[in-house]
Amino acid sequence: MTTNIQPLHDRVIVKRIDEGEQIRGGIIIPDTAKEKPQEGEVIAAGLGKYKEDGTRQALDVKAGDRVLFGKYSSSEIKVDGEELLIMREDEILGIIKRAGAAAGGRKGK
Repeated sequence: MTTNIQPLHDRVIVKRIDEGEQIRGGIIIPDTAKEKPQEGEVIAAGLGKYKEDGTRQALDVKAGDRVLFGKYSSSEIKVDGEELLIMREDEILGIIKRAGAAAGGRKGK
């Protein structure tokens, strides 16, 4: 059974992107000692915060964006056994854009 969550106002739901198993100097680091990644993919985004004049200010991020966030930002939630993060848009530090996508549109002369 799949649960859909729609975050309210300026909140977003992010799924952490794991970089794989960390090995340093031939030593496998256990899960409890690993640093959690600060990179994730936006799963869902709210509709935006209301401004004083009653209009909504749209979010800069959307579902599918790959983002960086602070180490201590967000709240962890568990939905259908999957660990997700919920945070305000202003806790997101940046959107990661891949250089290959921009260069792919250029054609040689």
